Amino acid sequence: MTSFRVYRSRRGDLEPHFEDFEVEVQAGATVLDALLAIRREMDPSLVVRHSCMHASCGTCGVRVDGRERLACDTRVADVARGKTIRVEPLVNQRVVADLATDMLDFQARLEPVGLPLLRTAESEAGAEPPDGIKSYVRFESCIECGLCLSACPVAHLDADFIGPAALAAAERIVEEPRGRDVGTVLALASEPDSAWRCRDAMQCTAVCPSAVEPATALSRIRRRVAVDGARRLFGRR
Repeated sequence: MTSFRVYRSRRGDLEPHFEDFEVEVQAGATVLDALLAIRREMDPSLVVRHSCMHASCGTCGVRVDGRERLACDTRVADVARGKTIRVEPLVNQRVVADLATDMLDFQARLEPVGLPLLRTAESEAGAEPPDGIKSYVRFESCIECGLCLSACPVAHLDADFIGPAALAAAERIVEEPRGRDVGTVLALASEPDSAWRCRDAMQCTAVCPSAVEPATALSRIRRRVAVDGARRLFGRR
């Protein structure tokens, strides 16, 4: 049996609290498997959001023992280690109920950037697509899970900070405009609560499940903003 301490917050509760559960998990079970077992066998009122079950959709983001993770991609055996596993909702977002947060706040930060879903395909040199497929297509790596925003200490202190995911998306637009006005995106990145507000804690990259490396992208767009500002200041194109 594995012990879980799960955050609970529902309409009508006097205040948020934690509830303890003992769960029998199978070898290789994930934290999401355990949470669904709790809902199925012990408390059907537990609210936990999930969809794809294989770390592609980003909907099951939670904090496990204080660290942002995808519940479907976190094995119980890797985090239990003989202790109670603490599961909480992501921070820097409004809690809807229990472990589910309102992603509208996160999406609102991405909207001004307008990141496209596709990017230039990056395949191995000489690689040929399989029969029946004209060419490789590369989707953007970010799965919009919100883990980076939850882990960001600046977002915790400044609700107006645009956040790591949006700045990483802005950097992708600058790198590959696809007809977008790069000047508008750079202007967005240069605002007070944007690229210069970051304090390089690197937690966004540490928790990103998709290797987006938002901290690195943020550094690149910050340099581009500085170069663009200098060129405009001295009247150079």
